[in-house]
Order: sequence, then structure tokens, then C-alpha cells
Amino acid sequence: MHDTSPRTAAGKVLWHFSMSLDGYVAGPGHRMDWMPEATNRPGLIEEYVQTTGAVLGGRDGWDAFPDAGAVYGGDWSGPVFVLTHHPEDAEPADGVTFLSCDVAEAMQIARQAAGGKNVEVLSPTIGRQLLERGLLDEMDLHVLPVLLGDGVRLYDNPGGAPVPLEFLNGDPVEEVNLRYRPVSTVGG
Repeated sequence: MHDTSPRTAAGKVLWHFSMSLDGYVAGPGHRMDWMPEATNRPGLIEEYVQTTGAVLGGRDGWDAFPDAGAVYGGDWSGPVFVLTHHPEDAEPADGVTFLSCDVAEAMQIARQAAGGKNVEVLSPTIGRQLLERGLLDEMDLHVLPVLLGDGVRLYDNPGGAPVPLEFLNGDPVEEVNLRYRPVSTVGG
């Protein structure tokens, strides 16, 4: 299995998350303390900083982490759009626009603001809606060796149909095989 090729600023709509092996992108209450401080792929953050033109997120994530200056550790700055059903009670923030519209319209607004660079979708709910409408170009997932068991799932669609995906890290494969061993925390 090969790593992905470097990201380009090609005006794509990207659903981007680090997630646990069991499919959670945040713990209960949007907790993120399970994530490492740094990535094991040199240059990854810089790659995203250079190629991201706008961020589209949801209200739950924004309410848990209301800091537009914290995107990619504070290294990125640009327009942040937060899609919400109730923008009237959102606390104003520099660089943040609260939108109350259809998800497709929100994506178009973010894409226009991105100025030809990529739109990073940092919301499980918005990503799912864009995927269902065929408006998502790629998913970029960083699977971490941890099981959370509870929290915010990347893709939660009970009763929905399976969504086939194409593997972009080299040769097409039917599955990716991972092997882990539990790390004992007893007595430590």
C-alpha cells in the first residue's frame, strides 16, 4: 500500500479527518484528546495549509471548538463557513461566516471563496450530505491506532445503502489489511 500523493490546490471539495480505527472522528462531547500532537507524515500539515482555500464546517463542531485561528494548528488562515440551522445565536468571530442555507449552496459559497484552492469539509454531517448528493470530490482519512467506542462517527447513516469507494493510494484493492496489538495500560 502506498501513501497518497501530495495534495494539490485543484479546487476540490475534500472531506478530511483523522479518525479512530472504529470510525470516530471525535470522542464524546467532541473530545479530541485521543489524537497525537503531530502526524507521522512529514509535510502533511504544510501541504494542507498551502492547498486549502476555505473550510466548511458544522455548528456542533464550531460550538465545541470556536476558534477559526486554530485550523491546522493555527498555520492556516482563510474563510471559514459554518452551516447552521440557527445562525442568529452564533457568537460572531473574525473570518467566520455563519450560513443557513442548503448544503449545496453552502458548498458553492465556500468553493467560490476558496479562489480555486480546495474546500476542506470538516463536518461528518455535511460530508455525508455532500456525498449523498454527489458533491464530494475526495475523502482524505488518517486512521489512527485507537478504538474510541463512542463519540462522533465519520459516517452515520442508519438504514442507508452502502457507498462504494475507489482507493486512490495506488493499485485498486478490495480491502486494506491492518494488524494491531492492544497496548497494555494495566498497572501503568
